[in-house]
Amino acid sequence: MRDVSHQAAGAQALGLSRYTHNMLRRFAENISASRDWCSYWEIDYLNRPAPVDYKNDTEFWYNLPANFDVMDACYRMYLWTGDQTYIDDPVFLNFYRHTVTDYVARWDLDVGHVMTRQSAPQKSSYFHGDPSYEESRRDIALGVDLLATQYAGYRSFAAIEAIQKDVNSAKRYLDAAEEVKSLINTKWWNASGRYFYAFLDNNHELHGRAGADLLYRDAIDPGSKTESALDALLKTMRSEPEGEVEPESHYAEILYRYGVPDAAYAEIMDLSREGRARREYPEVSYSVIGAIVNGLMGINVEPAVSIEDMANGKGFEPVVQTLPQLSAPTAWAEVRNLPIGNGSIDVLHDGNRTTVFKNRGDKVLAWEASFPGSFPTLIVDGKPQAAHTRELFTGRVVTWIMVRVQAGARVRIAVPS
Repeated sequence: MRDVSHQAAGAQALGLSRYTHNMLRRFAENISASRDWCSYWEIDYLNRPAPVDYKNDTEFWYNLPANFDVMDACYRMYLWTGDQTYIDDPVFLNFYRHTVTDYVARWDLDVGHVMTRQSAPQKSSYFHGDPSYEESRRDIALGVDLLATQYAGYRSFAAIEAIQKDVNSAKRYLDAAEEVKSLINTKWWNASGRYFYAFLDNNHELHGRAGADLLYRDAIDPGSKTESALDALLKTMRSEPEGEVEPESHYAEILYRYGVPDAAYAEIMDLSREGRARREYPEVSYSVIGAIVNGLMGINVEPAVSIEDMANGKGFEPVVQTLPQLSAPTAWAEVRNLPIGNGSIDVLHDGNRTTVFKNRGDKVLAWEASFPGSFPTLIVDGKPQAAHTRELFTGRVVTWIMVRVQAGARVRIAVPS
């Protein structure tokens, strides 16, 4: 479940959305009360629970962040594909709704109980209810990565509910997400040491240091806390064992998102170099593709307004965003035939100051073109137009403008010379 959720972005870029949908739906359809509202952690090609992780409905391996991870991936894939089944198929809706209610209750994951929960007793060699993706520990009651994934899952579910016009439910789960985020940024923050804890043990003591898991889910308050987590990630990268590709496969996309393109590029090159330990692991290749598209090219699909605005009645519209983050080794970069909805796009970055966007589909696309730095105007097909600025996570300022690109049209936007 974790791998498919993380690999979905790279798979989308490669035109594999149908396969991603199939796998996510298989995980969704196998949620069950008899398995304590878990699904199957691993499924084989015949849609059976993988025997290595499953014996029966009371003896199986399961990492508790998984339900929230799949839910978040489903929402992201809805944005990219426009596939309505992600938000109205009863199989997906059943999975989402049992996850945010029964699953949370069964595993004591609500904010009122999560800090006093106990790790599930082991009935066999299978760890039924691992409260983290860190699988080497059996002495913990909770990993901060579970909270971060829960935060992202709640926000994704709130967005789905808002799109479906259930604004009361959307607001409820936006509030639930904020409660989780507040817990992370208060109880899990060591104010004197200026770092986040990673684990809560069964004696309810916090220990370890966290960074990447919180950054990946955008679960940290902006400012010094974000800077501390980013610093922790950069330090972890320098000491990470070469074979630990699962966590490391997330690093490049995080670094691009938080404005560290040189380190992100180095991470991509290291993960994909010849002779790299476990380079063949699928999460490596898919995450590299995902980081190039979503990070280096800065191509993402997001709602035109915030989830909060959607919950307050504003309409949903997907917007294709671009933000070039090319570093010194890359003078220009281009992605062609990138699937978006029922069509595709081409995006060319000439350095970090010019972007050319082609709409290969048959529908108008809203394009939000961003560039590093602050400028009063941007040049749209040779004509200056008033632009906007905003700050990103680490205080970086970008200048952006929104244009609508007709079917078959090509638009060039540049920073004034």
